[in-house]
Amino acid sequence: MKRALLPLFGIALLSCNKNDGGLAAGPDFPKRLQEALITAKPGTVIQLPEGKFDLDRELSLTVDSVTIRGKGMEKTVLSFKGQKSGSAGLLATGNNFAIEDMTIEDTKGDALKINGATGVTIRHLKTQWTGGPKETNGSYGIYPVQCKNVLIEDSVAIGASDAGIYVGQSKQIIVRRNRAEFNVAGIEIENSVNADVENNVATNNTGGLLVFNLPDLPVQGGSFTRVYENQIFGNNTPNFAPKGNIVAKVPTGTGVMVMSTHDIEIFKNTLKDNETSNVSLLSYLTTGNPLKDAKYDPFVESISIHDNVISGGGHKPAGRAADLASILGSPVPSIIYDGVMRPKSADAKICIKNNGDATFVDYDAAHEFKKPKRNLAAHACELPALNAVRMDPVQARL
Repeated sequence: MKRALLPLFGIALLSCNKNDGGLAAGPDFPKRLQEALITAKPGTVIQLPEGKFDLDRELSLTVDSVTIRGKGMEKTVLSFKGQKSGSAGLLATGNNFAIEDMTIEDTKGDALKINGATGVTIRHLKTQWTGGPKETNGSYGIYPVQCKNVLIEDSVAIGASDAGIYVGQSKQIIVRRNRAEFNVAGIEIENSVNADVENNVATNNTGGLLVFNLPDLPVQGGSFTRVYENQIFGNNTPNFAPKGNIVAKVPTGTGVMVMSTHDIEIFKNTLKDNETSNVSLLSYLTTGNPLKDAKYDPFVESISIHDNVISGGGHKPAGRAADLASILGSPVPSIIYDGVMRPKSADAKICIKNNGDATFVDYDAAHEFKKPKRNLAAHACELPALNAVRMDPVQARL
C-alpha cells in the first residue's frame, strides 16, 4: 500500500513581508525579545543580533506567520542556564512558524516546543545542553508535537535526556541533513504519519533513530515513514533517561529501532558499530510494560529493509539483548526481530534483502524463544516502495 501524496503548505517564510528592523543587544534584551514575540503581527520577522544572551524564563509565541532569525547557529545563542520560570526555552503555537540561524541551550525542560501548528520550518538551529549527557537535561531538543507540514533541516541536537529531534503525533514531515549526538534518542518519529528521514547523522546517542507507535496518546496509527541515506553509527552512550520514560528501556548501542508501527521503509543507510544491534524490530508487547489502551495496535508489520550498508556492532549488548545473549549469539546479529505477530497471522511482511553480509535473527519472543530463526529466506519478500513526502515548490527553495 502506498501512502497518499500531500504537499506542504503555509510555511512562515512565505508571508514574511514585514521586518521590525531587528533587536539590538543590551541588558534588557530578554524583555524586549518577549515583548517582540507578544506584539508580533502575522508576517513579522524578528531578527536577533549576534551574541550570547542569558534568559531566565520561558519565551512564548502564539501569533501565526512569524519568523525568528538569528545571525548564525554559532553567532546567536540564547542561554537558559539560569532559568527560573517555565521549563521550555521557546514554546510556539502559531501556524506557519519558522526559526533559523541560532542556538538554544541549557533549558530546564524542552529547548524548542511547537504545539499544534500547521506549517513549521526549523533550519540551521542548534539545541544543546552543554554539561554533557545527564538525567537532569531537558527531555527534547527540537520538539514539534501534533503538528502538520513539518520541515527540520540542517540543524543540530545535543544532550537531550529523551530525544534530540522528536516529531510526535504529526503528519507530513521531512527531517533532513541534521546531526543528533549525545542524546538518549538521536531522532525519533513517534505516532506520526508520512515522514521522510533522510541524510542525517546520528552518532554517540543511546539509540540513533527510533520509529515508534506508543499507547495512551491522543493520536494513534503512526505509519508510512521512509528512513534513507542516513549515517547511523557508534550510538553507544549509556542510557541517561529518567526512570519511567519509555526511552529509558532503549538499550545502549541501538542503531535503528522500529516498534509497533507499519509501512516503514529503511534503505540506503550506513549502519555500523552500534554495539547492541544495528536494526531492531519489535512489538510493544516485548517491552514488558502494561498495556491498557484497547485501541492501540502493538504489532510491527509491513517493514522493508533493503540496500543498506551494515557492519560491525553487536559486541556489547545491553538491556533485553544482554539478557538474551545465549539466544542471540555473539556478536548479536545486525538485524534482530522479536517475531511477535498478530494472532492468527501467518506473515507480518518483514522484508529484508540486499543488505550485504548483515546477519539476522528472529528470536521468537512470542514462543518463549524456543525456535529462533536465522535464515533470511522467509523474509526474501518485497513491498511496494513508499512515496516521497512532497514539498511545496516555494518552500523547497527557501
